[in-house]
Amino acid sequence: MGFFQSIKDSLKKTRDGLVNKVQTIIVTKKKIDNDTLEDLEEVLIASDLGTEPTNEIISKLKERIKKEGFIEIDDLYETLSEVVCDYVGEERDFFNKDTFPAKPFVIMIIGINGVGKTTTIGKMAHRFRAAGSSVLIAAADTFRAAAIEQLEIWAERAGVDIVKHKSGSDPAAVVFDAMNAARSRNMDVVIIDTAGRLHTKTNLIEELKKINRICKRAIPEAPHETLLVIDAITGQNGLSQAKVFKETMDASGIIIAKLDGTAKGGIALSIKRQLDLPIVLIGTGEGLDDLREFVPKDYAMGFVPNKEIEEENGKTD
Repeated sequence: MGFFQSIKDSLKKTRDGLVNKVQTIIVTKKKIDNDTLEDLEEVLIASDLGTEPTNEIISKLKERIKKEGFIEIDDLYETLSEVVCDYVGEERDFFNKDTFPAKPFVIMIIGINGVGKTTTIGKMAHRFRAAGSSVLIAAADTFRAAAIEQLEIWAERAGVDIVKHKSGSDPAAVVFDAMNAARSRNMDVVIIDTAGRLHTKTNLIEELKKINRICKRAIPEAPHETLLVIDAITGQNGLSQAKVFKETMDASGIIIAKLDGTAKGGIALSIKRQLDLPIVLIGTGEGLDDLREFVPKDYAMGFVPNKEIEEENGKTD
Protein backbone atom coordinates (compact mmCIF):
# COMPACT_ATOMS: atom_id res chain seq x y z
CA MET A 1 0.00 0.00 0.00
CA GLY A 2 1.37 3.41 -0.98
CA PHE A 3 2.03 6.23 1.43
CA PHE A 4 -0.99 8.27 0.39
CA GLN A 5 -3.42 5.42 0.95
CA SER A 6 -1.81 4.51 4.29
CA ILE A 7 -1.83 8.10 5.54
CA LYS A 8 -5.37 8.56 4.23
CA ASP A 9 -6.48 5.48 6.18
CA SER A 10 -4.60 6.42 9.34
CA LEU A 11 -6.04 9.93 9.30
CA LYS A 12 -9.60 8.75 8.67
CA LYS A 13 -10.80 9.64 12.16
CA THR A 14 -9.33 13.12 11.88
CA ARG A 15 -10.44 13.66 8.30
CA ASP A 16 -14.01 12.54 8.83
CA GLY A 17 -14.39 14.91 11.74
CA LEU A 18 -12.98 17.76 9.71
CA VAL A 19 -15.21 16.93 6.75
CA ASN A 20 -18.31 17.27 8.87
CA LYS A 21 -17.19 20.51 10.47
CA VAL A 22 -15.82 22.13 7.31
CA GLN A 23 -18.89 21.01 5.40
CA THR A 24 -21.02 22.88 7.94
CA ILE A 25 -18.96 25.99 7.27
CA ILE A 26 -19.42 25.59 3.52
CA VAL A 27 -23.18 25.05 3.76
CA THR A 28 -23.65 28.25 5.75
CA LYS A 29 -21.07 30.40 3.97
CA LYS A 30 -20.94 31.52 0.37
CA LYS A 31 -17.54 33.15 0.39
CA ILE A 32 -14.32 33.23 2.38
CA ASP A 33 -14.44 36.15 4.79
CA ASN A 34 -13.29 36.84 8.34
CA ASP A 35 -16.23 34.93 9.81
CA THR A 36 -15.38 31.91 7.66
CA LEU A 37 -11.75 31.98 8.78
CA GLU A 38 -12.76 32.30 12.42
CA ASP A 39 -14.97 29.22 12.08
CA LEU A 40 -12.15 27.35 10.34
CA GLU A 41 -9.75 28.37 13.10
CA GLU A 42 -12.00 26.71 15.70
CA VAL A 43 -12.15 23.52 13.62
CA LEU A 44 -8.36 23.30 13.27
CA ILE A 45 -7.73 23.87 16.97
CA ALA A 46 -10.24 21.11 17.76
CA SER A 47 -8.11 18.77 15.61
CA ASP A 48 -5.19 19.33 18.02
CA LEU A 49 -3.10 21.57 15.81
CA GLY A 50 -2.50 23.88 18.75
CA THR A 51 -3.03 27.62 18.87
CA GLU A 52 0.23 28.78 17.29
CA PRO A 53 0.17 26.50 14.21
CA THR A 54 -3.49 27.34 13.66
CA ASN A 55 -2.80 31.07 13.88
CA GLU A 56 0.05 30.76 11.42
CA ILE A 57 -2.01 28.71 8.97
CA ILE A 58 -4.94 31.14 9.15
CA SER A 59 -2.51 34.02 8.66
CA LYS A 60 -1.08 32.36 5.54
CA LEU A 61 -4.59 31.75 4.24
CA LYS A 62 -5.34 35.46 4.65
CA GLU A 63 -2.14 36.30 2.74
CA ARG A 64 -3.16 33.98 -0.10
CA ILE A 65 -6.66 35.46 -0.18
CA LYS A 66 -5.29 39.00 -0.29
CA LYS A 67 -2.73 38.14 -2.97
CA GLU A 68 -4.93 36.01 -5.22
CA GLY A 69 -8.22 37.70 -4.53
CA PHE A 70 -10.40 34.57 -4.60
CA ILE A 71 -13.68 34.61 -2.73
CA GLU A 72 -15.23 31.29 -3.78
CA ILE A 73 -15.67 28.92 -0.88
CA ASP A 74 -14.56 25.92 -2.97
CA ASP A 75 -11.08 27.43 -3.11
CA LEU A 76 -10.77 26.78 0.60
CA TYR A 77 -9.95 23.09 0.13
CA GLU A 78 -7.00 23.32 -2.22
CA THR A 79 -5.51 26.37 -0.57
CA LEU A 80 -5.72 24.95 2.93
CA SER A 81 -4.05 21.75 1.71
CA GLU A 82 -1.22 23.74 0.11
CA VAL A 83 -0.70 25.84 3.24
CA VAL A 84 -0.57 22.75 5.47
CA CYS A 85 1.90 21.10 3.08
CA ASP A 86 4.19 24.14 3.16
CA TYR A 87 3.97 24.28 6.93
CA VAL A 88 5.12 20.74 7.73
CA GLY A 89 8.27 20.79 5.60
CA GLU A 90 10.11 18.52 3.20
CA GLU A 91 10.20 14.76 2.74
CA ARG A 92 13.26 12.51 2.90
CA ASP A 93 14.24 9.29 1.17
CA PHE A 94 15.13 7.84 4.56
CA PHE A 95 15.51 4.12 3.79
CA ASN A 96 17.59 4.49 0.61
CA LYS A 97 21.15 3.39 1.42
CA ASP A 98 22.49 5.70 -1.29
CA THR A 99 21.51 8.62 0.98
CA PHE A 100 23.20 7.28 4.14
CA PRO A 101 25.77 9.73 5.56
CA ALA A 102 28.13 6.88 6.56
CA LYS A 103 28.45 3.13 6.98
CA PRO A 104 27.22 2.04 9.38
CA PHE A 105 24.42 4.58 9.50
CA VAL A 106 23.85 4.94 13.26
CA ILE A 107 20.40 5.90 14.50
CA MET A 108 19.63 6.55 18.16
CA ILE A 109 15.98 6.29 19.18
CA ILE A 110 14.85 8.31 22.22
CA GLY A 111 11.56 9.12 23.94
CA ILE A 112 9.60 8.40 27.10
CA ASN A 113 8.36 4.91 27.89
CA GLY A 114 5.10 3.91 26.27
CA VAL A 115 5.36 6.01 23.11
CA GLY A 116 6.12 3.01 20.90
CA LYS A 117 9.91 3.03 20.57
CA THR A 118 10.27 -0.77 20.50
CA THR A 119 7.56 -1.24 17.88
CA THR A 120 8.97 1.62 15.83
CA ILE A 121 12.47 0.12 15.88
CA GLY A 122 11.12 -3.23 14.67
CA LYS A 123 9.27 -1.59 11.81
CA MET A 124 12.27 0.56 10.95
CA ALA A 125 14.58 -2.47 10.86
CA HIS A 126 12.13 -4.24 8.57
CA ARG A 127 11.91 -1.27 6.20
CA PHE A 128 15.71 -0.96 6.00
CA ARG A 129 16.10 -4.68 5.35
CA ALA A 130 13.36 -4.63 2.70
CA ALA A 131 15.29 -1.81 1.01
CA GLY A 132 18.42 -3.97 0.87
CA SER A 133 20.35 -2.86 3.96
CA SER A 134 21.86 -5.06 6.64
CA VAL A 135 20.69 -4.01 10.10
CA LEU A 136 21.91 -4.44 13.66
CA ILE A 137 19.78 -3.47 16.68
CA ALA A 138 21.41 -2.49 19.98
CA ALA A 139 19.14 -3.37 22.92
CA ALA A 140 20.33 -0.55 25.19
CA ASP A 141 17.10 -0.22 27.18
CA THR A 142 18.28 -2.54 29.92
CA PHE A 143 16.17 -0.95 32.67
CA ARG A 144 12.57 -1.61 31.65
CA ALA A 145 11.25 -5.07 32.46
CA ALA A 146 10.90 -7.25 29.35
CA ALA A 147 12.27 -4.52 27.06
CA ILE A 148 15.04 -6.76 25.74
CA GLU A 149 12.68 -9.68 25.16
CA GLN A 150 10.21 -7.48 23.28
CA LEU A 151 12.96 -6.11 21.08
CA GLU A 152 14.22 -9.64 20.38
CA ILE A 153 10.77 -10.59 19.10
CA TRP A 154 10.69 -7.61 16.76
CA ALA A 155 14.24 -8.28 15.55
CA GLU A 156 13.24 -11.86 14.73
CA ARG A 157 10.14 -10.67 12.90
CA ALA A 158 12.21 -8.21 10.89
CA GLY A 159 14.96 -10.78 10.25
CA VAL A 160 17.80 -8.65 11.61
CA ASP A 161 20.64 -9.09 14.11
CA ILE A 162 20.51 -7.88 17.70
CA VAL A 163 23.18 -7.21 20.32
CA LYS A 164 21.98 -7.56 23.90
CA HIS A 165 23.19 -7.97 27.46
CA LYS A 166 21.21 -9.16 30.46
CA SER A 167 18.58 -6.95 32.05
CA GLY A 168 20.03 -4.31 34.37
CA SER A 169 23.42 -4.21 32.67
CA ASP A 170 25.20 -1.05 31.51
CA PRO A 171 23.42 0.35 28.40
CA ALA A 172 26.62 2.00 27.19
CA ALA A 173 28.37 -1.38 27.23
CA VAL A 174 25.65 -2.75 24.95
CA VAL A 175 26.18 0.11 22.52
CA PHE A 176 29.98 -0.37 22.65
CA ASP A 177 29.61 -4.03 21.70
CA ALA A 178 27.03 -3.22 19.02
CA MET A 179 29.24 -0.63 17.35
CA ASN A 180 32.18 -3.03 17.27
CA ALA A 181 29.97 -5.82 15.94
CA ALA A 182 28.54 -3.56 13.24
CA ARG A 183 31.97 -2.62 11.97
CA SER A 184 33.31 -6.17 12.07
CA ARG A 185 30.23 -7.49 10.23
CA ASN A 186 30.22 -4.58 7.77
CA MET A 187 26.62 -3.67 8.64
CA ASP A 188 24.80 -0.86 6.85
CA VAL A 189 22.61 0.35 9.73
CA VAL A 190 22.74 0.35 13.52
CA ILE A 191 19.54 1.21 15.43
CA ILE A 192 19.98 1.92 19.15
CA ASP A 193 17.07 1.44 21.53
CA THR A 194 17.25 3.51 24.73
CA ALA A 195 15.45 3.77 28.05
CA GLY A 196 12.64 6.27 28.53
CA ARG A 197 12.72 6.33 32.31
CA LEU A 198 15.29 5.67 35.03
CA HIS A 199 15.15 6.46 38.73
CA THR A 200 15.32 10.19 38.09
CA LYS A 201 15.21 12.33 34.96
CA THR A 202 18.80 13.43 35.55
CA ASN A 203 20.00 9.82 35.60
CA LEU A 204 18.21 9.14 32.33
CA ILE A 205 19.68 12.11 30.49
CA GLU A 206 23.18 11.36 31.76
CA GLU A 207 22.84 7.75 30.60
CA LEU A 208 21.72 8.87 27.15
CA LYS A 209 24.66 11.29 26.94
CA LYS A 210 27.01 8.45 27.87
CA ILE A 211 25.59 6.32 25.04
CA ASN A 212 26.11 9.24 22.72
CA ARG A 213 29.78 9.49 23.72
CA ILE A 214 30.30 5.76 23.19
CA CYS A 215 28.92 6.09 19.67
CA LYS A 216 31.34 8.90 18.90
CA ARG A 217 34.32 6.93 20.14
CA ALA A 218 33.60 4.30 17.51
CA ILE A 219 32.53 6.71 14.77
CA PRO A 220 33.13 10.44 15.42
CA GLU A 221 30.02 11.57 13.53
CA ALA A 222 27.71 9.01 15.17
CA PRO A 223 24.91 8.89 15.95
CA HIS A 224 24.04 10.29 12.55
CA GLU A 225 20.40 10.62 13.54
CA THR A 226 18.84 11.01 16.97
CA LEU A 227 15.13 10.53 16.42
CA LEU A 228 12.55 11.41 19.05
CA VAL A 229 9.46 9.19 19.10
CA ILE A 230 6.18 10.94 19.94
CA ASP A 231 2.86 9.20 20.64
CA ALA A 232 0.17 10.87 18.52
CA ILE A 233 -2.57 9.63 20.84
CA THR A 234 -1.25 11.49 23.91
CA GLY A 235 -1.09 14.62 21.78
CA GLN A 236 -0.29 17.85 23.56
CA ASN A 237 0.18 16.06 26.90
CA GLY A 238 3.34 14.32 25.70
CA LEU A 239 5.04 17.39 24.30
CA SER A 240 6.40 18.79 27.56
CA GLN A 241 8.25 15.54 28.25
CA ALA A 242 9.44 15.34 24.66
CA LYS A 243 10.94 18.82 24.95
CA VAL A 244 13.31 17.58 27.68
CA PHE A 245 14.73 14.97 25.32
CA LYS A 246 14.94 17.41 22.44
CA GLU A 247 16.73 20.09 24.43
CA THR A 248 19.26 17.81 26.10
CA MET A 249 19.94 15.23 23.38
CA ASP A 250 20.24 17.37 20.25
CA ALA A 251 17.52 15.43 18.45
CA SER A 252 17.62 15.63 14.66
CA GLY A 253 14.06 14.61 13.82
CA ILE A 254 10.70 13.27 14.95
CA ILE A 255 8.92 9.96 14.51
CA ILE A 256 5.19 10.19 15.15
CA ALA A 257 3.85 6.82 16.29
CA LYS A 258 0.22 5.63 16.51
CA LEU A 259 -1.09 8.27 14.12
CA ASP A 260 -3.81 5.84 13.10
CA GLY A 261 -5.18 5.70 16.65
CA THR A 262 -6.20 9.32 17.07
CA ALA A 263 -8.98 11.57 15.80
CA LYS A 264 -6.63 14.53 16.23
CA GLY A 265 -4.11 13.97 13.44
CA GLY A 266 -3.37 17.68 13.40
CA ILE A 267 -0.97 16.99 16.26
CA ALA A 268 1.74 16.53 13.61
CA LEU A 269 1.70 20.27 12.90
CA SER A 270 1.71 21.15 16.58
CA ILE A 271 4.63 18.81 17.26
CA LYS A 272 6.69 20.30 14.47
CA ARG A 273 5.91 23.85 15.59
CA GLN A 274 6.70 23.33 19.26
CA LEU A 275 9.79 21.16 18.85
CA ASP A 276 11.12 22.88 15.71
CA LEU A 277 12.27 19.56 14.26
CA PRO A 278 11.47 17.88 10.95
CA ILE A 279 8.99 15.00 10.91
CA VAL A 280 10.94 12.09 9.43
CA LEU A 281 8.72 9.02 9.84
CA ILE A 282 5.15 8.23 10.90
CA GLY A 283 3.57 5.05 12.23
CA THR A 284 0.30 4.24 10.49
CA GLY A 285 -0.62 0.84 11.96
CA GLU A 286 0.58 -2.26 13.78
CA GLY A 287 2.10 -4.19 10.86
CA LEU A 288 5.77 -4.41 9.93
CA ASP A 289 5.18 -2.22 6.89
CA ASP A 290 3.28 0.43 8.83
CA LEU A 291 6.13 2.91 9.16
CA ARG A 292 6.48 5.44 6.38
CA GLU A 293 8.64 8.35 5.38
CA PHE A 294 6.72 11.51 6.06
CA VAL A 295 5.46 13.01 2.78
CA PRO A 296 4.05 16.51 3.47
CA LYS A 297 1.91 16.68 0.33
CA ASP A 298 0.25 13.32 1.00
CA TYR A 299 -0.22 14.19 4.67
CA ALA A 300 -1.93 17.44 3.71
CA MET A 301 -4.17 15.66 1.22
CA GLY A 302 -5.06 13.02 3.78
CA PHE A 303 -5.57 15.53 6.56
CA VAL A 304 -7.52 18.27 4.83
CA PRO A 305 -11.08 17.65 3.58
CA ASN A 306 -11.48 17.83 -0.18
CA LYS A 307 -14.13 17.26 -2.80
CA GLU A 308 -13.16 13.62 -3.34
CA ILE A 309 -13.73 12.90 0.35
CA GLU A 310 -17.05 14.73 0.31
CA GLU A 311 -18.17 12.57 -2.58
CA GLU A 312 -17.12 9.44 -0.68
CA ASN A 313 -19.30 10.57 2.19
CA GLY A 314 -22.22 11.51 -0.05
CA LYS A 315 -22.03 15.18 0.84
CA THR A 316 -21.96 16.79 -2.55
CA ASP A 317 -24.97 17.62 -4.66
